[in-house]
Amino acid sequence: MHFLSPLLENYIADHSEPEPNLLTELTRETHLKVVQPRMITGHFQGRVLSMLSKLIHPKYILEIGTYTGYSALCLAEGLQKDGQLHTIEVNEELHQLQRTYFDKSGFGSQIFQHTGDALDIVPTLDHIFDLVFIDAQKVNYDAYFEAVIQKTKPGSVILSDNVLWSGKVVEPLQKGDKATEALLTYNQKLKNDPRVETVLLPIRDGLTLSRVR
Repeated sequence: MHFLSPLLENYIADHSEPEPNLLTELTRETHLKVVQPRMITGHFQGRVLSMLSKLIHPKYILEIGTYTGYSALCLAEGLQKDGQLHTIEVNEELHQLQRTYFDKSGFGSQIFQHTGDALDIVPTLDHIFDLVFIDAQKVNYDAYFEAVIQKTKPGSVILSDNVLWSGKVVEPLQKGDKATEALLTYNQKLKNDPRVETVLLPIRDGLTLSRVR
């Protein structure tokens, strides 16, 4: 489902901060070498993530779902000078591509890669995170949220990506569509959860911003 016409999408991108050259290069390499390149965050949403991170100015960021590292690099732009970004990816084959671009960015020493199941890794992390970005398996969103909220404090922000799921959340639920079913439950949960205040933003495929109370 296209929420805006391509003409409007181009206008929005043209009137937002330009995409850094390094991220343009990463996008190109992702499309050439990696399966499902449409999963990459992209220019406009990347600038939104960068702006949110700069406004929050976090010391510690947690990301679940690194893919090729585009969103991590956007989020890292707002890190404090002594801050750290911890990013978790289940696909170990992407590790070296991520590291190449992390080191090119100037944030390399601040970005820590973890490979494996986030539900196993998050409990082992010692930090309290100011900013969290969830963008991995949709059927696990509720479990990810419960894991990461234990690692936050009042005022921390949890971002959840793809919560509109190409518009499927407002269409009749298809039998066996576990991802859409999980997102419908998750979106309702965030709306009603007293631990957070939430706004769902119609950015790209839907981005929920939840502030921990």
